[in-house]
Amino acid sequence: MTQLRVLVTGATGYIGGRLAPRLAEAGHRVRVLVRSPEKLTDVPWASDVDIARGDLSDPESLSAAFADMDVVYYLVHSMGGSDEFERAERISAENVAEAARKAGVGRIVYLGGLHPDSADLSPHLRSRTQVGRILVDSGVPTMVLQAGVVIGSGSASFEMIRHLTNRLPVMTTPRWVNNKIQPIAVRDVLHYLVAAADAPLPQSRTFDIGGPDVLRYGEMMQTYAEVAGLRQRRILVLPVLTPKLAGLWIGLVTPIPRSLGRALIESLHNDAVAGEHDIDDVIPPPKAGLTTYRDAVRLALRRIDNGEVETTWASASPVGAPSDPLPSDPDWAGEVVYTDERTKDCDADAATLWTVVESIGGENGWYSFPLAWSVRGWLDRVVGGVGLTRGRRNPKQLNTGDPLDFWRVERIDRGSLLRLRAEMRAPGGAWLEWTVHSVDPDRSRLDQRAIFFPKGLAGRLYWYSILPFHGIIFKGMMENITGSAARQTVQSG
Repeated sequence: MTQLRVLVTGATGYIGGRLAPRLAEAGHRVRVLVRSPEKLTDVPWASDVDIARGDLSDPESLSAAFADMDVVYYLVHSMGGSDEFERAERISAENVAEAARKAGVGRIVYLGGLHPDSADLSPHLRSRTQVGRILVDSGVPTMVLQAGVVIGSGSASFEMIRHLTNRLPVMTTPRWVNNKIQPIAVRDVLHYLVAAADAPLPQSRTFDIGGPDVLRYGEMMQTYAEVAGLRQRRILVLPVLTPKLAGLWIGLVTPIPRSLGRALIESLHNDAVAGEHDIDDVIPPPKAGLTTYRDAVRLALRRIDNGEVETTWASASPVGAPSDPLPSDPDWAGEVVYTDERTKDCDADAATLWTVVESIGGENGWYSFPLAWSVRGWLDRVVGGVGLTRGRRNPKQLNTGDPLDFWRVERIDRGSLLRLRAEMRAPGGAWLEWTVHSVDPDRSRLDQRAIFFPKGLAGRLYWYSILPFHGIIFKGMMENITGSAARQTVQSG
């Protein structure tokens, strides 16, 4: 394989976060373009790539990143977002096409959506098709790979299947449950993407890619149940269940926000089966063959059970989420800011205390008043937020940019500092921060700080309305974190 200079956009997303290290492993010189380079601070492959800051909606930020690139991977797409997302997607695609032309890029590779040629498409599939068309017509040689439902640990499509099937022995579904789907394992998507860097491309065009199985969506859920050791599910088809209603239902039952759930459902409105297999003439299948749906589910569940989820659908920030770091203390002068600060010594060394701090959230819980956290999570889901159901990618380790229930890791100095930024719906910005200090070889100290920047009168009223619970939540959190570390010390001693 020839060494190429490759740019990956969307490297903090589900596919991009897996593709970048594989391109580096294949011997290419990889640069990644991200809005917030801080999110890649401590991913395992950060030192193997060049990290550039840029935004596809800002043409001026693209020039330096696109310079001298042989191949550009376009992997940015919003499944949620506002009503203006189609226009935003078009502008981003046009900016990429123009930047690639100016820089003399040799090839663009785009991952689009599998869809029938003659059908009314959902807004998101229509947008993906539009982006692909803009790139194909850009004048830069372009390979568009069109995939359907991607099955892998942490993918939005797989998480929707997993949680619906796990939680609902009997479920009501729209008519799309009987539509035909050609799912593809994420490992096979990555196989095609890596090979696309230098595969033969006589002319710009689209290629359909899919796994070896064509199934109805209901069959996919039943097969998942069988692989997961569950009883077969009863599926009741309701013709009156609209995508909007189904999105609300999915938002309550699964970790997928209702906007994303609705987009996924709308995309399943039509059959999603490969209409041609021309990709076989350009990129041969993997040596072991394409992964069956059953094996893809088995592999995904194994990675989840082992805590080896490489990236998740929640890896990218929700549209509109703040990306600026927490202002430094001096900049708070003159601003309204509310804080809850606590300090406690711990009968455990700093390393043990840090282990407890870094394991917070997800299935490990928040070490205080579980009912209050659950209620706040459900309220957030009801108003369209992410709630507590995103959990954590790894049960023991956190990285900068990781989603953590309705928080996101904004900064982590492993062993000493963990700062979370809230992504819940609230009238203001919120942060939660812990700092671990070593007092002596056998003792440590924990500083805990909750910060809230209110937005208008609503923000102030919000802070004071929950103030009575702070003594229970934040005091209990401090006591239980240090207490857990102390118990671990006793048990290990």
